[in-house]
Amino acid sequence: MESITAKVEILQRTRSALDVLEAENHAAFLDSLRENILSFKVRFPLLENVGKELFARIPWKYQLKIADEINALGELGSYPVVGIMLQLRLEMDFNNSMEKATDYIVEGNEWFVCDIIGERVMGFALLTQPENTLPLLKKMLKHESFWINRCVGVAGHYAIKKGLAKKYVEDYFELLLTQKNATNFHTKRGIGWAAKTAAKFYPELIRKHENEIEQAGMWFKKKVEIGLGRFSKYATKYPR
Repeated sequence: MESITAKVEILQRTRSALDVLEAENHAAFLDSLRENILSFKVRFPLLENVGKELFARIPWKYQLKIADEINALGELGSYPVVGIMLQLRLEMDFNNSMEKATDYIVEGNEWFVCDIIGERVMGFALLTQPENTLPLLKKMLKHESFWINRCVGVAGHYAIKKGLAKKYVEDYFELLLTQKNATNFHTKRGIGWAAKTAAKFYPELIRKHENEIEQAGMWFKKKVEIGLGRFSKYATKYPR
């Protein structure tokens, strides 16, 4: 598979596809995007530039329709693109963006779709709008799809790693504890990932919730232990 490695090249290809779209040749735009970008090996940061360029040039009222169609292409590269488009809409259209991301994850029905979109939309939302996002994550834990349950963990891992304020980390960790005895493989993967990250950066939360953690499934305890071990290394390298 051929690769695209330069930002200037990916932007040129994106703008060429957009020129086709602006000439009102909608199907040709999707063909161009697939043939000239999505069928190539491209690192996700470069694909995020595609999403930013589409957001900047496609009129607001058409963006979700275009995102739907890019998502429906089902290419691996589709997901960073639509993830960034939804991320950029969060500030002005929070609920619709979160709902659309949920739909894409369920439709994608793969762990990588959950993680790619979950980080870029739910994770970014938690980082930048925690008061709006935490109640939504609580609802997501009750969603019938285990991919959406997993996504709660994906979101927290991203947000904590990127600097989510401690007071929100504590509220979030209490959400994780409600799933401490989950049995679904993918739910455990997401929740465990976030628990490990929380323990790495905020070991004091673990001490505070020792009794609840003691009652957790072995998988949850193990992730917490790993996180605490990584905190020791992290604290030595980056002392506060």
